Amino acid sequence: MSTYEDRARIARLQARAAAEGEARTFFSDHTFGKVTVKVLPGEFYVTDEEMIVSTVLGSCVSVCLVDTGRRVGGMNHFLLPEGGGATGRYGLHAMELLINGLMKAGARRHRLEAKVFGGANVIRGATAIRIGQRNVAFVDRFLEREGIPVAARDVLGESARKVLLFPDTGRVLARSLGDARPEIEDEIRYGHRIARAAGRAGAVELF
Repeated sequence: MSTYEDRARIARLQARAAAEGEARTFFSDHTFGKVTVKVLPGEFYVTDEEMIVSTVLGSCVSVCLVDTGRRVGGMNHFLLPEGGGATGRYGLHAMELLINGLMKAGARRHRLEAKVFGGANVIRGATAIRIGQRNVAFVDRFLEREGIPVAARDVLGESARKVLLFPDTGRVLARSLGDARPEIEDEIRYGHRIARAAGRAGAVELF
């Protein structure tokens, strides 16, 4: 795809996102020659286009769901396993948003296949509640209850991860970022906002 075609496609995707009230970050990934969208904490993205859906995870978890028969897939990025309010920061609502988005895009629920990533303890020696472990435990229970098979998983550990989903084929690439605090600043800022909103900043070490 040419640079001009990339720019035109990005502009079209940005216009569509703006019309839906979303602020999306689209860019060209020159390694793979595809337009890419970045999924931030609390967000999800579903598409039937040939592109890449990407995110960077610390203690957060992302679930990639695909229906390869329909060539549609999506990814979420949730921060906490449970909590009040209908928001994508919490696992249950994040999963419902992702599944509903896939159904709307033409996927069939009985054909969905999952790949699960994240839940790391990225600050070594942290003594706080293990949010990453709780996130992974939640999503394992959810997928088992819903009868959605897990084709691959790369979870827990102590390293942040970068995840790339190719939704039209279901292919997912994940790599460790090692000690990559700058890479997960989105998660850190998001966690601090949640703590402040709850009136308990500093009570729980999320990362």
